[in-house]
Amino acid sequence: MSKSSALPYALAVIAGATLWAVGSIVSDRREAWDSGSYWTIFYPAAIIACGLLGYLFPDRPWRWCLALFAAQFASMAVLAGEIGNLAPLGLILFGVLSLPAIGAAMLASWTKRSRND
Repeated sequence: MSKSSALPYALAVIAGATLWAVGSIVSDRREAWDSGSYWTIFYPAAIIACGLLGYLFPDRPWRWCLALFAAQFASMAVLAGEIGNLAPLGLILFGVLSLPAIGAAMLASWTKRSRND
């Protein structure tokens, strides 16, 4: 990992873990996505965070999205205590959930690059 990518990775991981933890605490659920507030507040915030990261760090912005959602998976595992046999399904779901965020990051990256040209 280069020094230039350390900051966006760190920001993505912090954002992902924070969004999941706050979502779990606010909803008083074991897993944040078991609450409607995850889908109306925290998931859209994750997509916006990925878009912002894609704009600020436009080189291969899909990386920040994967880091953010991987941090959410790790937070889920830590906060829930165990995820057991459903871990592969959770990883797949987080992968699917990252797709709109990757789209937002790619669009933001393209916007920044086209403005600079």
